[in-house]
Amino acid sequence: MYKLTKRLIDIIIASLVLILLSPILIPSIIILLFTGEHEVFYFQKRVGYKNKMFDIWKFATMMKNSPNIGTGEITLRNDPRVTSFGKLLRITKINELPQIINVFKGDMSIVGPRPLMEVSVKLYPEEIRNKIYNCKPGMTGIGSLIFRDEEKIVSDAADPKAMYAQIYPYKGELEMWYQKNASFYTDFMIMFLTGWSILFSKNQLVGKVFKDLPKRNF
Repeated sequence: MYKLTKRLIDIIIASLVLILLSPILIPSIIILLFTGEHEVFYFQKRVGYKNKMFDIWKFATMMKNSPNIGTGEITLRNDPRVTSFGKLLRITKINELPQIINVFKGDMSIVGPRPLMEVSVKLYPEEIRNKIYNCKPGMTGIGSLIFRDEEKIVSDAADPKAMYAQIYPYKGELEMWYQKNASFYTDFMIMFLTGWSILFSKNQLVGKVFKDLPKRNF
């Protein structure tokens, strides 16, 4: 019942978001057409439900050959591969909005673990890697909330790859927490807190709402 109702809620919310945010989406499409490399959407293979691959939709924010230059799959704050308009899209998270299409298609839910590239999924401990996508990946989730500014955390680290090696085991614990506590209340609060964190980026409300989250040790 929960999964069926959640799917219906996903479609309703995605439809509302598409309508309400069209004044942002349409200008973004037009600007991308006439700036940077004139690419509007970026498609990338991600690991999804039951570890099956799918194409995620995003607004194009980086140079076409980005995966093969610089830091590869790791994107840093002020990364030179990011276009001028792409920087704004990434800071505001507008670049993630085309994933609404993935929600309509059923690849993703509004709330769930973030869908990652296969190389990034391997950073999770094996026992978590085998379970994390037992629920559909989401546009937002508890891991996304805790690490909303992940790019900055990694960019500030002396060794970005070593920092990712610390982040992912903890992020995996957070997603396992979500699976144990998945409910309409949990999903609603994650959606609310996502919006709240965009408006108030330095707030500590997540820990006050979800008091039993796994403890962070780094």
